[in-house]
Amino acid sequence: MNPLVAPSVLSCDFAYIARDMEMINRSAADLVHVDVMDGVYVPNISFGLPVVAAMKRHSTKPLDVHLMMVNPERYLQDFRDAGADSISVHIEACTHIHIAVQQIHKMGAKAGVAINPGTAVSALEDIIRDVEIICFMSVNPGWGGQSFIETSIEKIGRLKELILKTGSKALIEIDGGVKLDNAQRIFDAGADILVSGSGVFGQPDPVAAIASLKSLTRQ
Repeated sequence: MNPLVAPSVLSCDFAYIARDMEMINRSAADLVHVDVMDGVYVPNISFGLPVVAAMKRHSTKPLDVHLMMVNPERYLQDFRDAGADSISVHIEACTHIHIAVQQIHKMGAKAGVAINPGTAVSALEDIIRDVEIICFMSVNPGWGGQSFIETSIEKIGRLKELILKTGSKALIEIDGGVKLDNAQRIFDAGADILVSGSGVFGQPDPVAAIASLKSLTRQ
């Protein structure tokens, strides 16, 4: 078994987004991870709807949109219309997480729930059967290029146990600090999707970096 690989375009060159999307198209990547930040839920501001729509026009890979924003329910349809194939919302930011997940499914997209490093895995117990993706933050949300939080390895294991216990089909997506030197340990801990920003775009040959991540096998 090999991981799914999702380059994070938060680390691409924003002046050449089309070029970098075309690089991802040529690569072995499975998804394009798009971190949307609103400047409220997290301090940083990243992409708006027109940019996501432009990415979609240039991408042959599904767009995996991660909404780091307050009240994401207000914008679910907008991001679906812009081209999101999967949408993840933060459990910490949604007053009614089940309603948000149901809305995403009604739009025909895959639904994900994101959790921050400080959120207990047990918070997912009542929603984990209803989603396709658990977006596990292995850095504190808000900036690209951060270092992987090492205690995440143990937490990934607990999440995997919860998935097996509940019979959930959710895939574990690790977002933050994933690079070639730690990706094997992360994959072995139970990850299914590896999101990597600077670990791809910060390399001399991003296509080769993606291929290396994709070639990992579970130990």
